[in-house]
Parts: sequence; structure tokens; C-alpha cells
Amino acid sequence: MNGPGQASLGGGLLVAGTTSDAGKSVVTAGICRWLARKGVKVAPFKAQNMSLNSFVTREGAEIGRAQAMQAAAARVEPSALMNPVLLKPGSDRSSQVVLMGKPVGELSARGYHAGRQEQLLGTVTDCLQELRRTHDAVICEGAGSPAEINLRRTDIVNMGIARAARIPAVVVGDIDRGGVFASFFGTTALLSPEDQALVAGYLVNKFRGDVTLLEPGLEMLKELTGRPTLGVLPFAHGLGIDEEDGLRVSLRGAVRESVVAPPHGADVLRVAVAAVPLMSNFTDVDALAAEPGVVVRFVDRPEELADADLVVLPGTRGTVRALQWLRERGIADAVRRRAAEGRPVLGICGGFQMLGERIEDEVESKAGTVDGLGLLPVRVRFAAEKTLARPAGEALGEPVEGYEIHHGVAEVVGGEPFLEGCRSGAVWGTHWHGSLESDGFRRAFLRRVAADAGRAFVPAPDTSFAGLREEQLDKLGDLIEEHADTEALLRLIEDGVPAGLPFVPPGAPSIPQPSRTPAAAGPDAPRAASPAPAHRTSLEGGTP
Repeated sequence: MNGPGQASLGGGLLVAGTTSDAGKSVVTAGICRWLARKGVKVAPFKAQNMSLNSFVTREGAEIGRAQAMQAAAARVEPSALMNPVLLKPGSDRSSQVVLMGKPVGELSARGYHAGRQEQLLGTVTDCLQELRRTHDAVICEGAGSPAEINLRRTDIVNMGIARAARIPAVVVGDIDRGGVFASFFGTTALLSPEDQALVAGYLVNKFRGDVTLLEPGLEMLKELTGRPTLGVLPFAHGLGIDEEDGLRVSLRGAVRESVVAPPHGADVLRVAVAAVPLMSNFTDVDALAAEPGVVVRFVDRPEELADADLVVLPGTRGTVRALQWLRERGIADAVRRRAAEGRPVLGICGGFQMLGERIEDEVESKAGTVDGLGLLPVRVRFAAEKTLARPAGEALGEPVEGYEIHHGVAEVVGGEPFLEGCRSGAVWGTHWHGSLESDGFRRAFLRRVAADAGRAFVPAPDTSFAGLREEQLDKLGDLIEEHADTEALLRLIEDGVPAGLPFVPPGAPSIPQPSRTPAAAGPDAPRAASPAPAHRTSLEGGTP
């Protein structure tokens, strides 16, 4: 694997999937936790991620929240090396490109896939090489499906990175959706011979029932493809880590299907989260959903706010667009009525900005000056530079930690201080994501909400959100340890691609592996050793 004079590289594995949401993120996290418990120094990696749920590392770099949680599974500090390219959708046609943790421009999908994506191959392979140099193993997560043949030529996250790093791939399929055998076979048969040579096996995810009934199909799949199934993972509720997208509370699965633990006091507490367009970091409410007796639901109609004890306006990548959405649906008026009645409202990041008096935006929406909801004495001006920070402080007599990801700069001109935002009556606003994960503060805040709402709700005194996440990650590790062929996985990680994997026809046309370009490897490009660079690349600029 390494030539003369090259540093020894740790083992690697790519976890690909037959589709988006097949379970790649949770399988990657589970493998990371299983290896970490064995004493292996392991790191997660996703070359390119598209998500509105992101996180700020200690060095001030923005990465996908799923990679931050996979790092927690691996028991290592998250780093920009683990997610060098993050795409944050701003519309159906364009995304903000975050490179090595810093935004470098807004690009259309056509502009990104028309050559500029290939320019990043050198950066992502540098990052993977650096992680392999400093860890015993790196577990890479793919994106979507490796058989998206329309995008294969510019792929840097699925078989593109596997070929560049010469690491084996396993393909995960969600059997709960049906058609998993066809998906495994079709995925393999649509890959070029060079890509197929790296696909070493399959993992079935979300299986319900008697596994012996599945075994004949697994044997036929091996006969057809020459590749074994390396595990059948059973269906389990509430084992998703922080989601890339979709309306989920990750500790309990889909909100509308979740079962709420009995309340510690006499009453439950109902929380309604406005499902605004381009909603980001909705994982903020996970900590509320983890509390016994707290019912969290996402809503899109004003009448759904009527019985809520707390309304949350979450973060969004389109503050002005979300504000217009609230007004068009009548939710803005419902929120104003709540505030007038002294009923609790919490705005986080974009939600905080919407609660203010006015918004000046020549950056995100380019809408100019727009009136806010007028419920907090705050004026917001969007800056070209994004704020990325990990603040800590105190509120309601309790220590609080959080993280900030926003272009809007808030000028607070009144009210009571609250986490560098403010409070006015029963309306609270802050730019701090993740603040509700601080247990003491969350309990104090919920007590205040219950009092304002007239509910006999009492927070449980012993709920540890960090502890619940650790339990969840251990359960993911248990799934791998108990239901996967761990010896075979170890061989793949340590020894690389097995020899003699057969070709499955018809296959896709062979595609030359892209070479590093001056844009990716030049002196102004972010380097793997510099997770928070000061330089920009040729990706900088507006939508083509």
C-alpha cells in the first residue's frame, strides 16, 4: 500500500449504501464505537456531505453533525479533516460550499458537478491520508449511492475516494424498504470493473423477523455476485444519530411515532417546533425530547400551536424565506398572539433573528431590509463573514455551552440578557445551538416554561443528555458486534481489498480516476494539516 519512504497508513473501509438513508451514518458510527471499545484508534470520514445540520469543532471549523457524532462514537475530538467538504442547501438549485470548515462560496448544482467537484479530490484525499497516518483505522461514509452513474465522473465521496485511497467498500441496504437483493445486485452491476473490484460485501440493515428466512436469498446473492453478506442488523427504534436531513428527533426516531416516557410530575409539557423551510440544526430539540414527559412535534399549521406549552422557531438557512413562510401560513400571527398572552416562545439562531424588529439582508436572501416579528428588541444585519464559535456562559443560574453558525449579527437594544441574545416577557432568543444539551440549564428553562404555561410539569432530576447519547452509541456498537461478521470486517480494514472479486455484468464504462489539479493542490488551497485555513480556493465566488 505504501511505497519507499512513505509513512505507514492505517487501515480503511468505505461504508456505501444502495440509497440515501440506507443506514450508512449509523453503521459507520456503530463500527467506530465497536473498534473504539476494542482499543483501536479510529476516526470517521465523509469526504463530501450535504446537510443543514452542522457542528462547530473546537478549532472553529464547521462540519456535518453526523460526523461529529461519529467522532463521539470513535471517542475522538471532531475535526475538519473528518468532513472536508460540506454543502449547505440554500435553495433547490444552489448550496453554500464549506471547505475545510470555512465557507468559500455559493454554487449551483450544475456548477459544482461541472468540474469544480473534481478540483477537491486532492484536498479530500490529503485529509483521508492524514487521518490514516494518525489513526489505526478510518471508517469512511459514502453519500447517496455509488451507482449514481450520472455523477460518477466527478465523484469524490463514494468509489472515487475508495479508488483514490485503495480501500475496500461494503454496501448497506435497508431491507425495511423492500427490494434489498435487487438493490445489492443492481448497485454492484452498475459499477465499472475498477469500482467493482473494491466492493467486498454487503450489510443488511433494519431486518425484522427470523433471519433464517433470509439466508437462502443471501446465499443466492453470494452466488450471483461472488460477495458475502457481512451482517444482518435488526430493526431497532430510536438508534439514529444526528440526522443529515429529515424531520427527526434522533434519540427517539420519527417524532410523530415516538413514545414519550411518563412525566416526572403531574403534567406533560407540549413543544411545537415550526417546520420552517431550509430548517437547520433541528437537532437542538433532541434534548427536549429526551426529557420524560416532554412531547415534541414539528408543525406547519397555526392551529397546531394552540395546545403547545412552548413554541420553538428553529434555525434555518433562509431566515427571510422562513419568515415569509410563517406569515403566509398564519403561524406568525399565532406566535404574536402567544407572546401577547405571555405564553413561552423560544427562537434559536434563525428563529431568534425572525423574532427581532428588523432584518437587513444583502447576503443570504439579498432582500434588503425586512420587518421581523417585533417580539424581541433586536436588529439583525447579515454579514458576509460567517460566525463560527463555541461559546460558554451562564443562564438561569446554570452553566451553558453551545455553538454558533450564522451570518446574521444581532444588535440587542433592550430586554433581559439571555445567552448573548435576550428575553422579553415569555419570548426568548439566542444564536446558541446546543444550549439545551446542558442538563442543569435545560431543567431550569423547562421549569420556567412550565410556570409560564401553567403546567404542573417537573423535569426529571437525573436526565443526562450526554449519558443518553453514550448509551445510544453503545447500542450501535452492540449491533455491529452482535450481528455483523466482525472478523471479516477486521480483515477488510487491516488487509485491504481481497483478491479475486468477480466482475458482475453488465457494469458501467470504465472511468479514469481524476488526477489532482492545481486548484486542489496549489499553494492557496486548504491543506489537510490546516483544518481552519485563511486561504480560499478557486471555488470562491457566486453561483455561475
